[in-house]
Amino acid sequence: MGFPLQPTLQGKLLLLRPLQPDDFDELFAVASDPLIWEQHPERERYREEVFRGFFQSGMESGGAFVVVDRKDGRTIGSTRFANYDAANSEIEIGWTFLARSHWGGAYNGEMKRLMLEHALRHVRRVVFRVGPENLRSRRAVEKIGGVAAGTKPDSRGGESVVYEITALQPASE
Repeated sequence: MGFPLQPTLQGKLLLLRPLQPDDFDELFAVASDPLIWEQHPERERYREEVFRGFFQSGMESGGAFVVVDRKDGRTIGSTRFANYDAANSEIEIGWTFLARSHWGGAYNGEMKRLMLEHALRHVRRVVFRVGPENLRSRRAVEKIGGVAAGTKPDSRGGESVVYEITALQPASE
Protein backbone atom coordinates (compact mmCIF):
# COMPACT_ATOMS: atom_id res chain seq x y z
CA MET A 1 0.00 0.00 0.00
CA GLY A 2 1.25 3.50 -0.82
CA PHE A 3 1.28 6.49 1.47
CA PRO A 4 -2.23 8.02 1.81
CA LEU A 5 -1.39 11.73 1.58
CA GLN A 6 -4.72 13.25 2.58
CA PRO A 7 -6.51 11.30 5.27
CA THR A 8 -8.79 13.17 7.66
CA LEU A 9 -6.95 13.40 10.98
CA GLN A 10 -8.69 14.36 14.20
CA GLY A 11 -7.38 15.18 17.64
CA LYS A 12 -8.81 16.73 20.76
CA LEU A 13 -8.23 20.30 19.52
CA LEU A 14 -7.97 20.02 15.74
CA LEU A 15 -9.41 18.50 12.62
CA LEU A 16 -7.10 18.21 9.60
CA ARG A 17 -9.04 17.60 6.41
CA PRO A 18 -8.06 17.61 2.73
CA LEU A 19 -7.74 21.07 1.17
CA GLN A 20 -10.58 21.89 -1.26
CA PRO A 21 -10.88 24.70 -3.85
CA ASP A 22 -13.65 26.41 -1.87
CA ASP A 23 -11.35 26.76 1.16
CA PHE A 24 -9.47 29.67 -0.43
CA ASP A 25 -11.38 32.59 1.13
CA GLU A 26 -11.30 31.30 4.72
CA LEU A 27 -7.67 30.23 4.44
CA PHE A 28 -6.59 33.51 2.89
CA ALA A 29 -8.36 35.40 5.71
CA VAL A 30 -5.93 33.66 8.09
CA ALA A 31 -2.87 33.96 5.81
CA SER A 32 -3.39 37.68 5.14
CA ASP A 33 -1.71 38.53 8.46
CA PRO A 34 1.82 39.75 7.54
CA LEU A 35 3.19 38.77 10.97
CA ILE A 36 2.62 35.09 10.16
CA TRP A 37 5.20 35.37 7.39
CA GLU A 38 7.72 37.84 8.90
CA GLN A 39 10.40 35.15 9.53
CA HIS A 40 9.48 33.02 6.54
CA PRO A 41 11.64 33.03 3.40
CA GLU A 42 8.54 34.07 1.39
CA ARG A 43 7.54 37.09 3.44
CA GLU A 44 5.01 38.36 0.87
CA ARG A 45 2.70 35.36 1.21
CA TYR A 46 0.14 37.55 3.04
CA ARG A 47 -0.62 39.25 -0.31
CA GLU A 48 -3.51 37.64 -2.19
CA GLU A 49 -1.69 37.20 -5.51
CA VAL A 50 1.24 35.47 -3.77
CA PHE A 51 -0.99 33.37 -1.53
CA ARG A 52 -3.04 32.28 -4.55
CA GLY A 53 0.07 30.56 -5.97
CA PHE A 54 0.77 28.90 -2.58
CA PHE A 55 -2.84 27.71 -2.39
CA GLN A 56 -2.74 26.35 -5.95
CA SER A 57 0.47 24.46 -5.26
CA GLY A 58 -1.24 22.96 -2.21
CA MET A 59 -4.15 21.82 -4.33
CA GLU A 60 -1.78 20.32 -6.90
CA SER A 61 0.34 18.58 -4.24
CA GLY A 62 -2.43 16.17 -3.29
CA GLY A 63 -1.17 16.31 0.29
CA ALA A 64 -2.45 19.64 1.67
CA PHE A 65 -4.78 20.05 4.63
CA VAL A 66 -6.99 22.72 6.10
CA VAL A 67 -6.55 22.95 9.86
CA VAL A 68 -9.84 23.49 11.73
CA ASP A 69 -10.28 24.38 15.40
CA ARG A 70 -12.73 21.74 16.68
CA LYS A 71 -13.99 24.08 19.41
CA ASP A 72 -15.66 26.51 17.00
CA GLY A 73 -15.19 25.05 13.51
CA ARG A 74 -12.99 27.94 12.33
CA THR A 75 -10.26 27.49 9.75
CA ILE A 76 -7.00 28.38 11.51
CA GLY A 77 -4.30 27.29 9.06
CA SER A 78 -2.86 24.76 6.67
CA THR A 79 -0.12 22.14 6.41
CA ARG A 80 1.03 19.46 3.93
CA PHE A 81 2.65 16.16 3.29
CA ALA A 82 4.95 16.28 0.25
CA ASN A 83 7.85 14.63 -1.51
CA TYR A 84 6.95 11.06 -0.63
CA ASP A 85 9.93 8.85 -1.39
CA ALA A 86 8.96 5.17 -1.15
CA ALA A 87 12.46 3.95 -1.99
CA ASN A 88 13.95 5.81 0.97
CA SER A 89 10.84 5.41 3.17
CA GLU A 90 10.56 9.18 3.66
CA ILE A 91 7.95 11.97 3.60
CA GLU A 92 8.20 15.70 4.20
CA ILE A 93 5.88 17.74 6.42
CA GLY A 94 5.80 21.46 5.81
CA TRP A 95 4.14 24.51 4.27
CA THR A 96 2.52 24.97 7.69
CA PHE A 97 1.00 28.13 9.06
CA LEU A 98 -1.41 28.85 11.89
CA ALA A 99 -3.39 31.94 12.89
CA ARG A 100 -1.50 33.93 15.52
CA SER A 101 -4.39 33.29 17.91
CA HIS A 102 -3.24 29.66 17.94
CA TRP A 103 0.50 30.20 18.40
CA GLY A 104 2.38 29.17 21.50
CA GLY A 105 -0.08 26.62 22.78
CA ALA A 106 -0.88 23.01 22.11
CA TYR A 107 -2.21 23.45 18.55
CA ASN A 108 0.99 23.08 16.52
CA GLY A 109 2.10 20.18 18.69
CA GLU A 110 -1.17 18.33 18.19
CA MET A 111 -1.18 19.01 14.45
CA LYS A 112 2.35 17.65 14.03
CA ARG A 113 1.62 14.68 16.35
CA LEU A 114 -1.39 13.70 14.23
CA MET A 115 0.67 13.96 11.04
CA LEU A 116 3.66 12.12 12.51
CA GLU A 117 1.52 9.27 13.85
CA HIS A 118 0.01 8.84 10.40
CA ALA A 119 3.31 9.19 8.54
CA LEU A 120 5.32 6.84 10.74
CA ARG A 121 2.86 4.04 10.01
CA HIS A 122 4.05 4.20 6.39
CA VAL A 123 7.62 5.55 6.37
CA ARG A 124 10.71 5.38 8.56
CA ARG A 125 11.71 9.05 8.27
CA VAL A 126 9.84 12.36 8.34
CA VAL A 127 11.68 15.45 7.12
CA PHE A 128 11.06 19.13 7.82
CA ARG A 129 12.82 21.90 5.82
CA VAL A 130 12.93 25.28 7.52
CA GLY A 131 14.43 28.60 6.47
CA PRO A 132 17.54 29.36 8.55
CA GLU A 133 16.10 32.66 9.85
CA ASN A 134 12.70 31.18 10.68
CA LEU A 135 13.50 30.74 14.36
CA ARG A 136 9.87 30.23 15.41
CA SER A 137 9.48 27.25 13.07
CA ARG A 138 12.88 25.85 13.94
CA ARG A 139 12.06 25.92 17.67
CA ALA A 140 8.64 24.37 16.99
CA VAL A 141 10.20 21.45 15.05
CA GLU A 142 12.81 20.95 17.76
CA LYS A 143 10.05 20.98 20.40
CA ILE A 144 8.34 18.00 18.73
CA GLY A 145 11.59 16.02 18.55
CA GLY A 146 13.07 17.13 15.22
CA VAL A 147 16.83 16.61 15.02
CA ALA A 148 18.94 18.82 12.75
CA ALA A 149 20.29 16.73 9.87
CA GLY A 150 22.13 19.32 7.77
CA THR A 151 21.07 21.72 5.04
CA LYS A 152 19.71 21.39 1.51
CA PRO A 153 19.18 23.87 -1.32
CA ASP A 154 15.67 25.28 -1.49
CA SER A 155 13.55 26.31 -4.48
CA ARG A 156 14.61 29.98 -4.18
CA GLY A 157 18.35 29.32 -4.49
CA GLY A 158 18.96 29.58 -0.74
CA GLU A 159 19.31 26.86 1.83
CA SER A 160 16.94 25.19 4.25
CA VAL A 161 17.82 23.59 7.54
CA VAL A 162 16.71 19.96 7.42
CA TYR A 163 15.27 18.30 10.51
CA GLU A 164 14.25 14.66 10.79
CA ILE A 165 12.18 12.41 12.99
CA THR A 166 12.63 8.69 12.53
CA ALA A 167 10.45 5.73 13.45
CA LEU A 168 11.58 3.45 16.24
CA GLN A 169 10.08 0.45 14.44
CA PRO A 170 10.34 -0.36 10.72
CA ALA A 171 7.40 1.12 8.79
CA SER A 172 4.90 -1.27 7.28
CA GLU A 173 4.63 -1.22 3.53
